[in-house]
This record gives sequence, C-alpha cells and structure tokens, in this order.
Amino acid sequence: MSSRQYAADILKELERTLSQIDDSEMQAMAEHILAAEQVFVAGAGRSGLMGKTFAMRLMQMGLRVYVVGETVTPGISPKDFLLLCSGSGETGSLAAMAQKASKAGAPVGLITIKPESTIGQLSDTVVRLSASAKEDTATAGAAVTIQPMGSLFEQGLLLSMDALVLTMMEMKGMTGADMFGRHANLE
Repeated sequence: MSSRQYAADILKELERTLSQIDDSEMQAMAEHILAAEQVFVAGAGRSGLMGKTFAMRLMQMGLRVYVVGETVTPGISPKDFLLLCSGSGETGSLAAMAQKASKAGAPVGLITIKPESTIGQLSDTVVRLSASAKEDTATAGAAVTIQPMGSLFEQGLLLSMDALVLTMMEMKGMTGADMFGRHANLE
C-alpha cells in the first residue's frame, strides 16, 4: 500500500474517533481549565508529548500552565487543575499524581480511552476518546486501527486538545491574533 493510502486510512480513523467526542465532556473540561489559577499537564511517552503541545497553547492563551516534572513546576493547590493524558488510565506515575492532586484538594481531569480506569475514578472530569490503547490493538471491542500501539489515541489526543483550545478561545472571546503575542520569540 502507498504512503498516501496509509495517510488516507489514518484520516478516516481520526474522523471516526473525533466524531464520537461528547461535547458536554469537552465543555466541562474547558470550564475546569478556565476556572483554575494554574493548570498542570502530564502524560507519559507520546501522550505526554501531546500534553506538552496543549500546555504551550494554554500559555499562549495567557493561562498559568506547567508541565509536571519540569524544574520550574510549583506545588499544586485546591485552586489549580491537573490534566492527565492517558489512553489506558492506568499509568502508575499518572495515577500517583492524580492521588496527590486529590489529596491537595485540586480537581483532576483526564483524557482517555477508558473513563472507568483507576485515574478515571480519581478524576472530576473525563473526556473519552474512542480509540485503541496500545495494549488493546488485538482486543475484541477495541476501536479498529491499522496503526501500531497507541497511535490513534495519541493523534486523537492532539486534535481533541486543539478543539478544546478553540472551545476555550470562543468562551473567552479570543482570536489567534490575541495569542500570537505570547508566541516564543527568542529563537
């Protein structure tokens, strides 16, 4: 099969996945993020990289945002919000973060394939993506994908968080021009 055909198939998978997003879940996530004094974002592996792209956009929106684990990340408080990105919802390090944030009184959000997961049960708000976790690619009931491991989730995560940014921009009456002034300019 050609690379062009693979790309077309990936786009079909993403369209199927993203068309199943629940708008009320996205709205609740946007409200939590915008209500927070500080937003903390975390994920592991490629999901963590997608989370970092989201954190960048939140910064460009003018929000106080930190990527968990970076040297300049402060402590979390009840006025803050922790957003976790985990397909399985079972990543041990992220579950520990959710427990610590909850203990500190901070609300927790999760974008996942499995809302019923350990992290999902610790979360105040969850956005479910209809994709396949890396361990589910051969499991009955998992979303069908030609892609390896968690690629469909990770791509859906990036695009759903971009949609979440647009939702929050609309809520704040913001445009891309408003954000451009916060774009990196030291290069």
